[in-house]
Parts: sequence; C-alpha cells; structure tokens
Amino acid sequence: EAVIVNTAGGVACGDVLAISGRAESGAHLVLSTPAAEKIYRSDGPVARIDVTLAAEAGARLDWLPQETILFDQARLHRRFEVDLAGTSRFLAFEALMLGRPAHGDLMSEGVLRDRWRVRRDGRLIFADALRLEGPVAELLARPTIAAGGRAMAQFLYVAPDAEARLEAARALLEGAESECGASAWNGLLAVRFLAPRMETLRRDAASFLMGFREAPLPRVWAG
Repeated sequence: EAVIVNTAGGVACGDVLAISGRAESGAHLVLSTPAAEKIYRSDGPVARIDVTLAAEAGARLDWLPQETILFDQARLHRRFEVDLAGTSRFLAFEALMLGRPAHGDLMSEGVLRDRWRVRRDGRLIFADALRLEGPVAELLARPTIAAGGRAMAQFLYVAPDAEARLEAARALLEGAESECGASAWNGLLAVRFLAPRMETLRRDAASFLMGFREAPLPRVWAG
C-alpha cells in the first residue's frame, strides 16, 4: 500500500503534477492519498494532473485516492492513462467535489477537463471524458447534466470476472442516498455516483468499496 503526498498542499494555477505507478507481475498494489486534493482558483493558467498506471500479467492495481476539490474559478486538465495485461486486475475510484458548499464556497465558474483512457493488451477498452467550462454552476443545475449535484465519482473495475459481478455490485448500491448506477461490458464494470454533498457520496462510496473489494479502505482514509 503506497500513499501519494502532495507536499505543496494543493494545486495552483499552472502547476503540473505527473504521477505514475506500476504493479509488476503477481503483485498487488494499492495507491491512495492521505487527504483530499485541492485545486485552487487561477487567474488564467490551467493546472494539469497526469496519471499513468500499469499492471503486468497476474497483477492487481487499486487506485483509491481521496476526493479532489475544485475551488471557484479553478482551472484543471486531468488525464488518466492505464495499460493492463490481459490477466491483470484494475480497480479505480475517483471523486470530484465542485466547490465547498459547507463553507459557502460554490464553484460558479472555472474549467474542468477529465480524460480517461484504459487499454488491455494494447487495445483501447475504455474512453471517457468530462468537460465543464465557463458558468459551471449553471451547467450543473441543468437536469441533463447534474440536476444540482456537486459531488460526483466514477468507479471502474477491469478484470476477467468484471461482468459476472454486475448484479452483486448493484445489490451493494441498494439503499444509497446518492444517485448511482452500474453497468458492465467487454470485461469491465463501471459505477457512477452523483450527490449534492461529498459527505453523502463518500458514505455511499465507502460502503460500496468495502463490500466490492471485501477489504477495508486504505488506512489513510480514516485519518
């Protein structure tokens, strides 16, 4: 279990973070963070976070950072590139909070571009992109976008048994207060969460993750 620490305490305008991790053949690697990542407001330059992950044959890699919080007028481009062997297992959970409603800080404007690419044996199997620019609060209020939700998360599981675990995943989501749903195809399983507050989403996601992984959350989540 490895913990990634941002010694700067957050990401400011124009900052660039590059994170990479690899689980070698037969290994089980869990990557996490000790606290939420904060993306501060920018007067123009865009901050970047590039994450590159890989799992070799027979390995398992769990990517379980705590949530990313975007302040008002934050500007962030984030990119995930994941390369997997056909017999490896990959599990990822990423949560975003747009603003801090509990502190009266709403993200009214800003930029967020979040891009995911996952490859198995060199072949693209998952591509996802989220783009919010300009009047973020207005966009999130639209029923077809977030219906007022400000906390969102994506869970992804890529493994030989991913599709077979769909019904079990849906059973774990029963009773959740967040809006959530699960689907599976082509050897992967995806779950999305949406809630008005991070506390609600985090509670639902923690219950789901512990049940799905059949293991406790990373120790730093309890800090």
